[in-house]
Amino acid sequence: MLTIDKIFEAQRVLSEAIYKTDVIRADKVTDECELWLKTENLQKTGSFKIRGAYYKISQLSNEERKKGVIACSAGNHAQGVAYAAQKNGIPALICLPEGAPISKVEATRGYGADICLVPGVYDDAYNRALELQHQHGYVFIHPFDDEEVIAGQGTVGLEILSQMDGVDAIVVPVGGGGLISGIAFAVKSVNPKVKVYGVQAEGAPSMFNSISHGKIEHLSSVSTIADGIAVKQPGAHTFAYCKQYVDGIVTVNDNEISTAILALIEREKVVAEGAGATPLAAILAGKLPMLKGKKVCCLISGGNIDVTIMNRVITRGLITSGRQCTLNIELLDKPGQLVEVSSIIANCGANVTGVHHEHASADSAVIGCFLRIDMETRNFEHIREIRRKLEEAGFRIN
Repeated sequence: MLTIDKIFEAQRVLSEAIYKTDVIRADKVTDECELWLKTENLQKTGSFKIRGAYYKISQLSNEERKKGVIACSAGNHAQGVAYAAQKNGIPALICLPEGAPISKVEATRGYGADICLVPGVYDDAYNRALELQHQHGYVFIHPFDDEEVIAGQGTVGLEILSQMDGVDAIVVPVGGGGLISGIAFAVKSVNPKVKVYGVQAEGAPSMFNSISHGKIEHLSSVSTIADGIAVKQPGAHTFAYCKQYVDGIVTVNDNEISTAILALIEREKVVAEGAGATPLAAILAGKLPMLKGKKVCCLISGGNIDVTIMNRVITRGLITSGRQCTLNIELLDKPGQLVEVSSIIANCGANVTGVHHEHASADSAVIGCFLRIDMETRNFEHIREIRRKLEEAGFRIN
């Protein structure tokens, strides 16, 4: 049974294996609240997952250690288990979904674990891990629905309370619910006045739906760039803890997550993966209006984002925040048209990054053409200003 003493014991055990990550002030991201970031993206293995995995493995008996451990993960729990097993001299087999980022797969392998790639998503990897456990007698290290794992994750809450005087609320990513369960239990046990809110991806709202409907629900599919929290069904333990201790759960979409990743990189020089950026995404998107003017800690749960995904995410973030724009302009195919368009854009202070010219379609004017302009802009108001100036000059924008 989970107790606050067990979480303090986990904190003692983990002191030999993890970093006490910094809480940093983030003045440049939003003025809606006094924002702080708990930087678990800088934790060993790049995420908070090492906490629960290491504490769970530290509690295994000698007989269990000889059997070896098995785990399933979208990537971060895999690295945590692999690292903890390596430090304790225990063999580890990790089942990962085939779509897990290559960087996470290779990092897990780098910690000495054997890898089993499974077609599908996290839940498919979970089912395969259970099959292998039954076949070979491994000890299964659950990524979230285990009270010793939850206790390990709860140490994040104890650290935040010790690092922040007068914190009003902590905002936490939610997948299967292990992290927020541990944090909420720890925080409410020490200081019940502190609010704890969860954030899930709109494309994987398993805990959100379950709490909303009062019973554990299973999603038929999940789809989100936040692969670390793409879980079809919460656990029995985590559902119960969230229902009792968490003050509310909201969802954010992939565009909002991308915008948050970009904001963290550009304004705070912090690299977060999709799951780790969801708390900030909720604040920037206005999903937690009750936090206006409050002292708030966003948990940046991990930084293991694949560089190829990061490129796409940054591009999406630029578009959804009005920092990048494409205009299709209809004009007459005669000298001087491109110069005039370029002059208007330049005078508005935008930067042209791409130009594509093509003749108009059959139902347009014979001497008509289309000009597609890619631009770097400041925000959506800047885009509206450019459109207005072009239209005032007689250009049609499709």
